[in-house]
Amino acid sequence: MKLMVIVGSVRPGRVGLPIAQWVHQRAASSDRFSVDFVDLAELALPFMDEPAHPARRAYTKPHTIAWSERVDAADGFILVSPEYNHSYSPVLKNALDYLAQEWKHKPVSIVSYGGVSAGTRGAAALEQVLTTLGLVKTGANVEINFVAQHVRDGQFHPEDKHDSILHTALNQMHDLHEALSPLRALAA
Repeated sequence: MKLMVIVGSVRPGRVGLPIAQWVHQRAASSDRFSVDFVDLAELALPFMDEPAHPARRAYTKPHTIAWSERVDAADGFILVSPEYNHSYSPVLKNALDYLAQEWKHKPVSIVSYGGVSAGTRGAAALEQVLTTLGLVKTGANVEINFVAQHVRDGQFHPEDKHDSILHTALNQMHDLHEALSPLRALAA
């Protein structure tokens, strides 16, 4: 299964990058996944600039065509998302909004992080958009509260519960991928 891990923050000094690297390492250590690591800071999509609605897939911009091909090739997604003002980051919203059909009938899981709330309010806002795009969410979300305590020297230091929940989410991701395969085949 080709899993895409997306870093949902582009802020300088962001803690999402080491968290996403941890997710990547854990997923890549399984023989069930090949992992495409997407850092939205490197992807550098401009604000949505396509003239046609994404559902038409009538893309005119090279960056959109490349993003479409990359997302289309993925079988599932893990979104590593901060919480900004009880929501998720605008750069992640922009990356999601660029496309439509490419997301459909694929599993997704959220790794959220923040202070006391562990980014759960942002994850809740994100779930509405994911459902609208036709993604199917795993039951398990990794929620990291007091995130600053877990990132030292540019490395994420998970607690056992984080590893355990990520393991569950990855298992669910794989199971959903297999269960959704017939729907993806019908839509192709």
